[in-house]
Amino acid sequence: MYKRLSAIMFPLTALLLLGALVWGYQENQEKNSILIKAENQYQRAFHDLSYHVERLHGELGNTLAVNTTSNGMHRKGLVNVWRITSEAQNEINQLPLTLLPFSETEEFLSKISNFSYKAAVRDFTKKPLTEGEMANLKTLYANSAEISKDLQDVQNKVISNRLRWMDVETALATEEKAEDNTIIDGFKTVDKRVAAYPELDYGPSVASIYDKRSVKKLGGKPVTAEQIKAKALKFADLGGNANVKMQENGKGTEWASYTATITSKEHKEPVTMDFTAEGGLLISYNDNREVGPAKVSMKQAVEKAGKFLEKKGYPGMTAVSADRYDNLGNLTFVTSQDGVLIYPEKMTVRVGLDTGEATGFQASDYVQEHKEKRVIPKPELSLAEVRAMLNPEFKELYNRLAWIENEDAEELLTYEFGGKINGSQFRIYLNAADGNEEAVEQIRTSSGAQDK
Repeated sequence: MYKRLSAIMFPLTALLLLGALVWGYQENQEKNSILIKAENQYQRAFHDLSYHVERLHGELGNTLAVNTTSNGMHRKGLVNVWRITSEAQNEINQLPLTLLPFSETEEFLSKISNFSYKAAVRDFTKKPLTEGEMANLKTLYANSAEISKDLQDVQNKVISNRLRWMDVETALATEEKAEDNTIIDGFKTVDKRVAAYPELDYGPSVASIYDKRSVKKLGGKPVTAEQIKAKALKFADLGGNANVKMQENGKGTEWASYTATITSKEHKEPVTMDFTAEGGLLISYNDNREVGPAKVSMKQAVEKAGKFLEKKGYPGMTAVSADRYDNLGNLTFVTSQDGVLIYPEKMTVRVGLDTGEATGFQASDYVQEHKEKRVIPKPELSLAEVRAMLNPEFKELYNRLAWIENEDAEELLTYEFGGKINGSQFRIYLNAADGNEEAVEQIRTSSGAQDK
């Protein structure tokens, strides 16, 4: 019996063992294959990064070498700078640097990219490169030479010492080993050098991209939780039996704020509001009531939302867009001054289409940009003169004056034209002083606002 059992089990066990060995070998081969592919990808991305930073230095030099009046060559050079920095940024994203402090270099490349793009796309015949921008290019030329040299030093060490990027991932995961990794040390050296560079004045169009809004810029005196509580009760208007729970956010920081949560027996769901700690300005309002099936039209919702804002202390607001999402409507309102729509001062209102009543709004843009009185010039061009600059195939539905902020972060007066072309609906904003196109945006045809 034992011999018979052994005769069966031994070959079976041997077969299973052999199978396990084969499976283990295949798994190991597949794992090694994946590791090799990852290593090759990292190596390629790093060498491409080093190459493109060197190319960036060369292209900046080419741009500076031509005559200051060579607008065509300046444009070509800046486009190439933008393209090369974009490729370098993409290569950084392919490297395992998420845990490594390399943010200074990433932001440095990002600012070069935005600066070169915004300079290249403008009309050089009207706005050639300024002395300040040429000085920036010279500084960037010198800085990129240093960064390129540092990256090439790392590259030479990687090649000569046969270093592996997979070891970088391991080193980053185990902090005690990270200090001794040559690649990590090299990237830290680059980032430290970039951090030491003085900040350049890239102009308002680039600065606006990196400008971090702060409620401290608003001014106003600090308010207490009790003052916010009184404001919240008055705004919510849920009756004398309402209760308020206050929460202070970000105490001691530039983002300090208060959240008021109001409950009432007459109102099933809580109402929450956010206020700035300085000035006590209302940033957002949210009524958490359950919204039922849609019964009112978007046009009715716009009318009710306008009355809601009027009642809550925001008079004269104009709806400029209205989008429907199931049983909710999202409406954008802006202020106006002397018949001109002020787009920077916008609010987004959410309405429930079961009753058309507002269920919340977001007013951070309004709070940040609102001014009692703006200096708005008269249009230098007539409506007819600007209209003649539109595409002949554009079918105009309405026009109005609009105060907007363009891509260069400049506020200016425009003629806004709403209309259709190529089967879609657009808003086109033409400068009221020279007729240049400042902005074009496609809009949903289901809009229930003033798309006349």
